[in-house]
Amino acid sequence: MNEEFVLELQHITKVYPGVVALKDVSLEVKKGEILALIGENGAGKSTLIKTCSGAVIPTSGKIVVNGKEFDSMTPQLAAENGIAIIYQEFNNVKGLSAAENLFLGNPIKKGIVIDKKAMEREAEKAFAQLNIKINPKTLVGDLTVGYQQMVEIAKAIKQNAKVLIMDEPSAPLTSAEVESLFKICELLKSQGVSIVYISHRLEEIFRLSDRIVVLRDGEYIKTLQTKESHVEELIHLMVGRDLTETYPDRKNTINEDEVVLELDNVSGNGNHDISFKLRKGEVLGLGGLVGAGRTELAQVIFGAAEKTSGRIVFNGKEINPKSPREAIDLGIALVPEDRKRHGALLDVSVKNNISMPIYKRISTASVINSKIEIETANKYKTELLIKTPSINQQVKNLSGGNQQKVILGKWLAANSELIIFDEPTRGIDVGAKFEIYKLINKMVELGKTVLLISSEMEELMGMSDRIIVLAEGHMIGELDKNSFDQKAIMRLASAVVGG
Repeated sequence: MNEEFVLELQHITKVYPGVVALKDVSLEVKKGEILALIGENGAGKSTLIKTCSGAVIPTSGKIVVNGKEFDSMTPQLAAENGIAIIYQEFNNVKGLSAAENLFLGNPIKKGIVIDKKAMEREAEKAFAQLNIKINPKTLVGDLTVGYQQMVEIAKAIKQNAKVLIMDEPSAPLTSAEVESLFKICELLKSQGVSIVYISHRLEEIFRLSDRIVVLRDGEYIKTLQTKESHVEELIHLMVGRDLTETYPDRKNTINEDEVVLELDNVSGNGNHDISFKLRKGEVLGLGGLVGAGRTELAQVIFGAAEKTSGRIVFNGKEINPKSPREAIDLGIALVPEDRKRHGALLDVSVKNNISMPIYKRISTASVINSKIEIETANKYKTELLIKTPSINQQVKNLSGGNQQKVILGKWLAANSELIIFDEPTRGIDVGAKFEIYKLINKMVELGKTVLLISSEMEELMGMSDRIIVLAEGHMIGELDKNSFDQKAIMRLASAVVGG
C-alpha cells in the first residue's frame, strides 16, 4: 500500500453478457487532489465509478481504500470508508427541506422525536463550511439545480467523505453555478478531500484537475499531469486517432430550385412572424441564446405546439400539423435536445426503437412482419455503426452517442425528408460528435434536408450552409457561409427586440 493513495482500483474487469465493459483497469487517487477521468461515451467511466459505490460488482480486481482491500463494495461499505458519488441524477428528496436532505436516513433525534431545529443548525454549519448560502428550511424542490447539487455535496462531506466522485457535475448548471462548483471543488481540495471529476468538457479538466486518467473502450490508456498535457493529446488518447478536422467535409448537395420548407410570417409558442426558406440538401443553422425561441419554433413545425398565425409550406403544400404523428406521416422528424426523455424509449430494445415509426407500414392486420423489422434494425445498426452487442439490447445500456444514433436510425427508417436536430451533440464527447457530424452530412448527401439548432457557435458555423439567428422569439438576421463570423452571430443573438 502506498500511503500517498487514498483509493486504488487494481485490475478491475467487468463483463456483462456479450460485452466487456471494463478490462483490467487500474488507477490511483492521491489525498487532496482533483483527478480527472475522461474518455468517449461508452469508454467505461460510469461503470468504473459505480464499482467504487457498490452499484456495480466487478467481475475481478481489487478496490483498496486507505490500505484496506475489498473484492467489491456495497453502498454502506463505500459510505463507511469515506467514498461518496454525486451522480448526474441527484438522490435528494424534493419534498423535504435542505436540512432534512442532509440527514436523510440518519436524522438527529431528541429521544424518539426527530430534532428539526438541531438538524437545521448543523446544516447551517455544513453550508458555511462550503461557503454557500442556503436556508436549511427551504424545500430542495424550490432550489435551483446548482443549489440542489450543493446540498448533495454538503451531505457527502457531512457524512465524512474523503473521496468525492462527481459524474458530469457541470452538465445541468448555468455558467455562474459552474463557477460556484469550481470554488467548492478547490475549497474541498484545500481541506484534504480527494475529488474524481468526470467531464467531457476539456476546458474544465484543464482548469480544475491535477492529473488526468484516460479510458478508451473499457481499457486504461494513460495517466497525465494536467499542466504537461494539451487538448490535442487528450483527444488523440480518447479516440485513438487524430481528429484532423473537427467538422468533416461535405459535398454541396443543395438544390437551389427545390424548396422543402417555407415559413411565411409564422407565429406561435412564443415566436413572432418568422419567415425563411429551406432548400433540399441544405443544412440550415438556427442560432440564438437560450430562450431565443429555437426549440419552440421546432415544436411548431413538428406539430408539438400550436401555430397561431402564418403559413408553413412543406414540399409545395401548405401544412398545419396538429400533432407529431401528423408531422412524421408528412415526412418531418425531430431529434430532440433531451434524448433520454423525448428521443428514445430507454427501456425498449434498439430494434423496437428503430422500427417504431414504421410499424403501420410493416404490419398486416395488426401483425408486425418481424423479418422486415429485424432486417431494418440490422441495416441501420451497420450503416450508423451503432455499438451494441445485439439489436435486442435495451437503449438505456448504450452510450449517449449510440443512443443518438438509434434515434437517427429511427428517422432514416421512417424515410423522413426534413430532419430537425435540437442540440444533437449535447453531452456527447468529441469522438462521438465527429460521428454524428458525418451522419448529418450523409443524410443531406442522400437528399435529406436538415434544420440544425445548436448553442455551440463552432458547431453551428462548422456544420451549416446558412445561419438564421433568433432573439426573444423574433428572427433577427441571416448569414450565408461566406459571412459566418462568431462576433456577428453573437451581436445578432444578443439583440434587444423592440428597444
